[in-house]
Amino acid sequence: MAAQLQYQGTGRRKNAVARVRLIPGEGKVTINKRELAEYFGKKTLEMIVQQPFGVTDTAGKYDVVALAHGGGTTGQAGALRLGIARALLKADPSLRPALKRAGFLTRDPRMKERRKYGLKKARKAPQFSKR
Repeated sequence: MAAQLQYQGTGRRKNAVARVRLIPGEGKVTINKRELAEYFGKKTLEMIVQQPFGVTDTAGKYDVVALAHGGGTTGQAGALRLGIARALLKADPSLRPALKRAGFLTRDPRMKERRKYGLKKARKAPQFSKR
């Protein structure tokens, strides 16, 4: 049994982590053993996941098998986008300028701000009472 050619990439966004494998195929996207449309259910999130393929004109050339956990749906979509972009880079280093120009190789550093003592949330103060 010959080892199948595949490219791996890891993406993170907020608290979401996505481990992505690209396998040469016909463009099927599977996340946590579910189809893309079934997993997200929102066209905007599906579009975010597909963006690296659109920028690099590789749509339909690779099957995506990904495991995503943590965070919410938007965070997972962003993590998948980064993971796919990194895997595409391993598959073909000449795609780097296009991916970099689109900003798909940059990890979004924005995280949830921690809660401070004396406050209800990160910045929300308790109601002020004058008397």
